[in-house]
Amino acid sequence: MTQHEDDLAANYAGAFDGRLPFGQCPALVVVDLVEAYLQPGSPLYAGIEAALESAVRLTDAARNAGIPVIFTNVEYQPGGTDGGVFYRKVPALRVFEKGSPLGAFPAVLSPREDEIVITKRYASAFFATHLASTLTSLGVDTVLICGTSTSGCIRATALDACQHGFLPFVVRDACGDRHQAPHEANLFDLQAKYAEVIGEAEALAFLRR
Repeated sequence: MTQHEDDLAANYAGAFDGRLPFGQCPALVVVDLVEAYLQPGSPLYAGIEAALESAVRLTDAARNAGIPVIFTNVEYQPGGTDGGVFYRKVPALRVFEKGSPLGAFPAVLSPREDEIVITKRYASAFFATHLASTLTSLGVDTVLICGTSTSGCIRATALDACQHGFLPFVVRDACGDRHQAPHEANLFDLQAKYAEVIGEAEALAFLRR
């Protein structure tokens, strides 16, 4: 650790160092891993190819274990009239207007016909969607979260998972952001206050058991 990291850890010690255990009934939520973040010509391109590869491995493991896999995407009406303040704040969200190829899932990680897709308009996969009720109906108590972006939709989804009573586990290797600084800062904050941040190996071990 650097001196700054040592100071930060010491500052949080005793106040924000709790741990959450894995539950008994997990689901994997794959957040917004769509072409808008993967195509270099897109204004939202984030260079998250390694995170995508990790998410593919997690998804394969979840499917092999018979664990629910839920995908999210984003879609707006033309002009973004249903996107509210979020759409106005982030002009690049226009790439998610209905019919845009950048809103599509990549071939390497697309939902199967029997898997749920949650279409959202805001950062959290829970806000104004049926995700919470779906997880509850499936008996899920633990949510493994991967996708993009760490500082935006991953953070918002993990926070809302916590607030809805689901145990949130953010898989750091399978999450990405357009810059390492907000990626690491948000993972640190999530671990401190709202979720467990784990590596791919630990997530795979949990899914396979």
